[in-house]
Amino acid sequence: MGVLVFGSVVADLVFALPSLPRPGLTVLGPGYRILPGGKGANQATAAALDGAPSAFAGAVGADPLAVVALSAMRAAGVDLSRLAVVGAPTACAAVCVGPDGQNQIAVGSGANRLARAAQVEAAALGPGTTLLLQMEVPAEENAALIARARAAGGRVLLNLAPAGELPRAALGALDLLIANEHEAAALGAGLGCAGSAAALHAVLGIAVAVTLGEAGAVAATTAGELTVPAFPVPAVDTTGAGDAWCGVLAAALDRGLPLAAAMRRASAAAALTCMREGAAAALPDRPAIDALL
Repeated sequence: MGVLVFGSVVADLVFALPSLPRPGLTVLGPGYRILPGGKGANQATAAALDGAPSAFAGAVGADPLAVVALSAMRAAGVDLSRLAVVGAPTACAAVCVGPDGQNQIAVGSGANRLARAAQVEAAALGPGTTLLLQMEVPAEENAALIARARAAGGRVLLNLAPAGELPRAALGALDLLIANEHEAAALGAGLGCAGSAAALHAVLGIAVAVTLGEAGAVAATTAGELTVPAFPVPAVDTTGAGDAWCGVLAAALDRGLPLAAAMRRASAAAALTCMREGAAAALPDRPAIDALL
């Protein structure tokens, strides 16, 4: 069925600031924007914009923020038939962006805490599906869906963002674990190993990709280790770059590209995202990615 994302959906309040706040310091900016976001929604949108049949399962509240939060997925043609409307407010994030494109983000999870694996029917988890998950919804729901997808023969990818705990059995059932260097270091510390792709692969026995920002990305699999450089671009806002990387990687793998080619495509998408403000609003489409490649 293509790429199926189980995860978060958020309305982002984005503040462009002359400097990022420090404890006890208020920083005034010229204004703010309300934009669609959330790791799950961003990744589903990125996959759809890169041409993959894309579906999303998650939760929103019955409030005006849901309209904003879902707008990018709707515009990209993501299948929202597995979306739940629950009795909690739609998640909201405060995204502070500095002049160098770096960011600080605080999230009120709201409805994301009520996303349930049971929203995804068994028929959607077979060999034709690439399931993509993140860590902004309950870990136990992620673990349940991973187990079901593994039993049904689907491809299973987890973006360990933000860093959080997941049972060892769930990690071991993945086809690919994706983490940035900080998330990988936190996982390695919990497993008693280094946070490199190679060390995590050796301990978990699964393919692991670690993204390194401007230094590119490294993956370790049973076939060995591979490194894909980043595309050097002037960064305006790095907020959605990781989500672009994950969503486009899933789309590329879903249509049969080998991991190295999929990672290069993902790196191009992440670079393009850094050149525009916002998260979902900055995600590139397939022609833009092809042009950079």
